[in-house]
Amino acid sequence: MSLLKSVYSKVKSGLARSREAVFGGLRSMLVGRSLSDELIGELEARLIQADVGVKTTLRLIEGIRTDFRAGKMKTGDEVLEYLKHELKALWPEEDRRLKFSTEPGTPTVILVAGVNGAGKTTSIAKITASLRAEGKSVLLGACDTFRAGAVRQLEIWSERLGVEVVKGQQGGDPAAVAFDACEAALTRQADVLVIDTAGRLHTQDPLMRQLTKIREVVARKIPGAPHEVLLVLDATTGQNAVRQAEEFSRAIGVSGIFLAKLDGTAKGGVVIAIQGETGVPVKFIGVGETPQDVEPFDPDQFVDALFASEDEG
Repeated sequence: MSLLKSVYSKVKSGLARSREAVFGGLRSMLVGRSLSDELIGELEARLIQADVGVKTTLRLIEGIRTDFRAGKMKTGDEVLEYLKHELKALWPEEDRRLKFSTEPGTPTVILVAGVNGAGKTTSIAKITASLRAEGKSVLLGACDTFRAGAVRQLEIWSERLGVEVVKGQQGGDPAAVAFDACEAALTRQADVLVIDTAGRLHTQDPLMRQLTKIREVVARKIPGAPHEVLLVLDATTGQNAVRQAEEFSRAIGVSGIFLAKLDGTAKGGVVIAIQGETGVPVKFIGVGETPQDVEPFDPDQFVDALFASEDEG
């Protein structure tokens, strides 16, 4: 089996619940049927149910209705192909690539944020494993100083992955730990510094300001940093993930999203809503529990997997 086919199979398996609960039914609803205003209305309701998002749904439905009334689209099969084409076109290729430092001797800094329970620390482990597989040296910064368990969890992952972690005193200033981590990354000439921030609710203004402070400290210590600000979102929360993306983007300028727990939800359509509502690119998806169960987000594979029939390879 080719690598491409293997990756697609993994993503397809990870999206099984979303496909079975919503998108498989949507496919069945369209295939073999003549297009009508009634069918278009059914499709609109189904897309909103699928957490695709109101904004994207309305744009898709407007295009279908316009083509239908102009006689350019007559069957559900044509609608299915239209949906797949338009959804794949939502994501520009260049927006999905991780950005690395271009300054010699300057480490790439990836700031990772997210609410408690989103799977942030596990997602950091997955990113680290991916970077290590590319031959990059990685250093971790444990800036979640308010929860001893969070620091220990990061330490356990660091031991498993063979990387060092910089930490501070419990209850200490997270920005100070970020400063120390930057200094250590420069001294040790690490390729990448991944900074774990304290899990926080996007509705808690003082904590969001603390995130802004961490970002400012990192920017002063390392020119051009942070090179990436990744927000970890729990796919099982559906539309709430979209609200989180909006709030965190305002506070710290999120450059990309790691959508975790995609394999455990029927709300896979939220990937589409996040792009449509915020424009923040999804860069990674988590499709399992191990560090190897992370994939760079590929729109073509994602959309094909959502709409796949079960007999496809």
